[in-house]
Amino acid sequence: MDLDLDAGWKISAVSGNTGSAYMGTRASQKIFLKRNTSPFLAALSAEGITPKLIWTKRIANGDVLIAQDWINGRTLTATEMTSDRVIQLLRRIHNSVILREILQQIDGRVLQPRQMLNDYLCDLPVALQANHFLNHVVDSLKNNMPHLIPEWVTVTHGDLNHNNWLLADSQRLYLVDWDQAILADPLYDVSFILVNYVPQTDWQQWLLAYGLTWNKQVALRIKWYGELILLDIIKEQYQHQRFTTMNQCILRLQKIIDK
Repeated sequence: MDLDLDAGWKISAVSGNTGSAYMGTRASQKIFLKRNTSPFLAALSAEGITPKLIWTKRIANGDVLIAQDWINGRTLTATEMTSDRVIQLLRRIHNSVILREILQQIDGRVLQPRQMLNDYLCDLPVALQANHFLNHVVDSLKNNMPHLIPEWVTVTHGDLNHNNWLLADSQRLYLVDWDQAILADPLYDVSFILVNYVPQTDWQQWLLAYGLTWNKQVALRIKWYGELILLDIIKEQYQHQRFTTMNQCILRLQKIIDK
């Protein structure tokens, strides 16, 4: 692969990525390389939310290549997603006026709930279109769509899977893979963590640690985003023919609806 680097660099693909991320090594130096990532990465690096950005360059084929510090560490486990360090980093991101202003300058779009639902319905497999339970959930989402007011809008990550949280050997926590970052309701991010990692009995306690008091409005928004997130996961698992995981998500969705 030709990444237009100086002589002496050895490049290898990073496992689990989609062919756009690499490790570069030269002598004792090691860096993380990625093609065509978000220009928002510079602001995230400056705030210490992602590993330090070293340089950015446009290579011969027109792609933009970035280099970051290589961090020795590991991704979080699913059980670690309930930890206070996750809550506090996410709270810091959502409350950052600087990050919000920079992302507004880069891409001022706000992702509205209606567009999120439309994204789910786009190219929905026929088998899922015919599922009566899932159709019932979609109808409920259409009829109970939250109204997103400007005061709520913050930077959202969009994919808070535990594999996108990097715990360095130094015990510093980073959040990586910001390609889906957009301005939206922060409770979308919050709901992603709640429905995927936190028992429902602990939701109110988790929210208090995050800085929110459970009330009717918050509960309705979390329920709406949580149901949509599970629909998206069900769609993804069906497309990859992971039917066991898909059915587990359907059961989780049923529990949220029945609560």
